[in-house]
Amino acid sequence: MSLLDHLKSRIITDGPLSIADYMADCLLHPEFGYYTTRDPLGAQGDFITAPEISQMFGELIGLSLAQAWMDQDSPAPFSLAELGPGRGTLMGDVLRATRGVPGFHAALQLHLIEASPTLRAAQKDALADYPVTWSDHVADLPQQPLFLVANEFFDALPVRQFIRQDMGWAEKRVGLTDGALSFGLAEPTPQPALDHRLDDTKVGDLVEICTTAHPIMTEVCTRIATHGGAALVIDYGDWRSLGDTLQALRAHAPTDPLQDPGAADLTTHVDFEALTVAAAAANCAFSRITPQGIFLERLGITNRAQSLAAALSGDALENLIAAHRRLTHPQEMGNLFKVMGLFPKALTPPPGLDV
Repeated sequence: MSLLDHLKSRIITDGPLSIADYMADCLLHPEFGYYTTRDPLGAQGDFITAPEISQMFGELIGLSLAQAWMDQDSPAPFSLAELGPGRGTLMGDVLRATRGVPGFHAALQLHLIEASPTLRAAQKDALADYPVTWSDHVADLPQQPLFLVANEFFDALPVRQFIRQDMGWAEKRVGLTDGALSFGLAEPTPQPALDHRLDDTKVGDLVEICTTAHPIMTEVCTRIATHGGAALVIDYGDWRSLGDTLQALRAHAPTDPLQDPGAADLTTHVDFEALTVAAAAANCAFSRITPQGIFLERLGITNRAQSLAAALSGDALENLIAAHRRLTHPQEMGNLFKVMGLFPKALTPPPGLDV
């Protein structure tokens, strides 16, 4: 059986799937899911993330978190955690950059939230010098100060899609047409969770809801609000969801989300407003969302690039220049990706961010 066979069987038995159910099966099915069966990162994979582009990204993330730790009187012990840590590249750079921060490594307990056995194996190799605790769920994190990074994590969480109609909201679904996967719409129904979107949408507009983001944010924010800490959420998206942002990427190129399910990465843009709603409900403060390029420039990425460049020449120097541009330029990742900080009320956000 293939994932396509599994999906068709589900649809025949239970009816059309929500976009969220389709994404969840495509990405995390235990036997056929995209993340559970492969390493998707790098030149040989389907996409590349900021930590794979340059060490500068993870170094600056680490120093921002370490300064936030010092600003909160260096609590010990504390959890240093990452959601969806890829190959472990980002965390490896964080740990290397913070090695010289007095007391930081002695106080930290390293936690990685990762569902993919393949990626856990890569993380084990990358972080072989450190004791790591792996968990499937954020709820497994200890009740203690938490300093956390989530880079391109929330964009892979399944979303439901609704199109506004005269008589309510019609949910977009995945069904079958002549035996092939196809998009369709359910009958319009009232959606109280979307009442707040009636003022800024019109008939025909599509809105996405990520129901799994709220409990994850609640767990993270409750620990920070209760015990102290800080978090950096880095992802592509904006303040409020509007429009169909579901996309599939395979071999670094866009593809049809319904073609060859389980063989492509599926993501959507992150609704940062929804994340702040969860933070506020957990009594946790949050920064304004800041373009990634501005965030990294505030942390000194240009100075760091110049320092690294002094020892380079030829292709290595050209690659460094290209990496700096890709991470910060408005027409590259600089504006598309946003950064939001989480921190205890009455304190200041992590360096690089403001309120």
